[in-house]
Amino acid sequence: MRICIVGAGAIGGLLGARLALCGEKVTLIARGEHLAAIRRSGLRLISGEEELVVEDLQATEALDRAGRQELVILALKAHQIEAVAPGLPALYGEDTVVLTVQNGIPWWYFQKHGGPLEGRRLESLDPHGTIEEHIPAERILGGIAYPAAERVAPGVVRHIEDNRFPVGELDGSKSERARRIAEVLSRAGFKSRVVSDIRTQIWIKLWGNLSFNPISALTGATMVEIARFPETRRLVGRMMEEARLVAEKLGVRIPFTVEQRIAGAEAVGEHKTSMLQDLEAGRSLEVEALVGAVAELGRLTETPTPHIDAVYALVKLLDRTRGARAAG
Repeated sequence: MRICIVGAGAIGGLLGARLALCGEKVTLIARGEHLAAIRRSGLRLISGEEELVVEDLQATEALDRAGRQELVILALKAHQIEAVAPGLPALYGEDTVVLTVQNGIPWWYFQKHGGPLEGRRLESLDPHGTIEEHIPAERILGGIAYPAAERVAPGVVRHIEDNRFPVGELDGSKSERARRIAEVLSRAGFKSRVVSDIRTQIWIKLWGNLSFNPISALTGATMVEIARFPETRRLVGRMMEEARLVAEKLGVRIPFTVEQRIAGAEAVGEHKTSMLQDLEAGRSLEVEALVGAVAELGRLTETPTPHIDAVYALVKLLDRTRGARAAG
C-alpha cells in the first residue's frame, strides 16, 4: 500500500518505521534537521532493547512531491493541520483514505454524526473551515494513537509503550476499507481493530488528557505528582465529571469511574505529559483539541464546565505569552 505519513515526529515516525519494515511503500513528510537526518542515514527506531534503522522509505518536505497515495496518515498535532490542509489534495487519488490520529476532539466530530448537531463545525478547531474544505468527510477514517513515543534526536524515534491503534468510520459502519487498514497496521506490529464507536474511544483517551495535560503544563508536575497532590487530584476529578456530562449529552457513555481513570494515570508514574514535553521543547501546545473543544462542546450542549473553562483560560494564556516571548 502507498502510504504517506504527514508529520513524521514521534507517532508519525513510529508508524512510518513499522509500516516500512513490513513492506509498505512509505513516504514521510518531515522538515529541517529531522528530514536531513532521515535522508542521510534513514529513520532510527528504538523500542526497548531493540534498535532498527529503516532506510527503505522516502522522505520529503513538499506534499506535492510525494505523489498519489492510497492512505494518508495525519500524524501532526491538531493545531498544525490547518496550515497543511490546502496541500493535502495533491496526495489524493480516487479512493485515498485520510486516517486521523490526533489527540483530543477532532475537527470532524459532527461530520456523519447524526442528530441536531450534524455537520456542525467546531470553531475552536477549524475556525475558517479550511480543514473541512480540503479533507472531505468521505475520505476520513478516525483513529486513536495509544502508543507513547518521543523523538529523541533528528532521525531518531523511541517507542516507550503500548501498541494500540483502533480505527473506525465516522458513521459507525465496519467498512472494507477500515478492515483493510486495520490489517495493514496489524501486520506492522500494532494492535488494530475496527470499532463501531470511534467517538467513544476518542472520549476515553481524552478524559485523562483533558485534565492531566494542561495541569502538568501549568505546574511542571508529572502525572503521579498531580494524582497524589490532593488539590490537583480534586481538580482533575471535577474536570472529568464536567467532561462526562458533556459526553453524555452527545450520546457517549464513558465506561470507567473518575477514580479508576485517575488511578490509571497515577500508575504511569513519573511521566511527563505530551503538553509538558511540548512546553519544555518550546513547541506550541495542543490547547484547543484537548481543552478548548470540550469547553465549546459544553456551550453547544448547554452543560456548565467552570473548572474546564478556568484551566482552559490559564493554559491558553500560557501558550500565547510563551509564544510571544519566543518570537522576541
